[in-house]
Order: sequence, then C-alpha cells, then structure tokens
Amino acid sequence: MRIGILGTGTITSAVVHGIAENGHQITVSERSTDKSAALAKTYENVTVADNQTVLDNSDVVFLGLMAEAAPAILSALTFRSDQRIITVMAGATLDEADEMVSPATAAAIMMPFPSIATGGSAIMMQGDADLIGTLFGARNQIFELRSAEEMSAYLCAQAVLSPVARMVDDAARWLATRVEDPAQGEMFLRHLVTSGLEASTAASLIEALNTPGGYNQRLRQHMEAAGTGATLNEGLTKLETGS
Repeated sequence: MRIGILGTGTITSAVVHGIAENGHQITVSERSTDKSAALAKTYENVTVADNQTVLDNSDVVFLGLMAEAAPAILSALTFRSDQRIITVMAGATLDEADEMVSPATAAAIMMPFPSIATGGSAIMMQGDADLIGTLFGARNQIFELRSAEEMSAYLCAQAVLSPVARMVDDAARWLATRVEDPAQGEMFLRHLVTSGLEASTAASLIEALNTPGGYNQRLRQHMEAAGTGATLNEGLTKLETGS
C-alpha cells in the first residue's frame, strides 16, 4: 500500500516500525523531526515530506495528531475521495474524524500500544476490521469494537496497564534489595505476570492462586483490605466521566 503518516509521534512511529518491512511505500510528516528522520534512515521505503505531500503520496493515511489541534491542521489540507483514513487520535470519535477529513473516509479508529512496533500487541479498533487486519492482523491481536461508546469504555479500562506496570516495578525494586541479580528478578516478575494472564482468564488465575494461607492469597487479601479494588473502580469512573 501507499501509506501516509500525519503526526510522527511515539505511537505512530511504533506503527511504522510494525509495518515498514511489509513492502509498503510510507511517507511520514515532518512533525517531530527527530522521529521522522530516524524512520527514514532506518527504512529505505520510508520518506519524509510536508503534510500535503504526505496526503498526495498516500491512499491510506494514519492520523496521529492531537485531537484538539487536528481541526486547524486538517482544514488546511486537501484530501481525496478515494483515500481511507485510520485515526489513532484519542479524544476524537470515528465520526468526528470523518468530518475532519472529507471528502476522504475515516475508515477506522484504532488505539495501538508501543508493542505494535515488534508485534504481539493488543489493538482495539472500530470500523473497517478488514483494513486493520490486513495491516496488522498477522502479528497482533485485534479487538473489534461496535460503537464509539465501547471505544470510550475500552480507552478507560486499558489505563490499568500503567498501574499494573507500577506494581510489578515496585515488587521488582523490593526484590532487588534481597537478591544478587535485580535484572533477573524483574524479568522473572514480568514473565510471571504476562504468561499467567496469557494462559487463563483473570478470574480463573485468581482462583488457581487462592490456596488458603498461600503467599498469593495473603498478599491479595492484604491489598483488597487496603482498598485497591475500590480505588481502581473509582479511578476508572473518573476517567469515564472526565472528573
């Protein structure tokens, strides 16, 4: 495909890394000069251009702009009716993006994570699942959502990733003061969490680790008594309501 990237930030750079070796012709915008230059240096099929040239050279375009800045930036550009747009802008729905890129079509909205660069990432998306599947389905797991409301709820819930990483880091730091190889300790914890959740549902893993008086049960109960569950639900609700 001829693919354009408007807004070369951290996430869209990861997207480029994830598809650059699949034979596409990719044109990235000059925004974030260091990132766009690094991509062009790494891949022969990636070139850097101004925003309008990105559009002129592309049939599929990723929007990686800040949602609040997008209307002003996009209104100065000329889209074609045959172009399909994939938005990765948090804070703008698929319908809102569609209005910004007329006469092109906002075909899909997707929210990738940095791991899309190497594959194995979860991708939540709404819209043209075939297009997203063609680009990313071979190396990543795609979760198709049915509405803007579902996308909003998923965006809130995915924020659990940072608190989980914080807990693993805290445990790794605690472990580091007690073992000879702190790096191995952190690697062990990361693998433990990811492999455990990959192999089963969260509820079944909790049950499997619920041996009376066992380490896992005792720590979980300690944290539940400290209100971690209630705090998490309160935080998710605040994200949902914007409070």
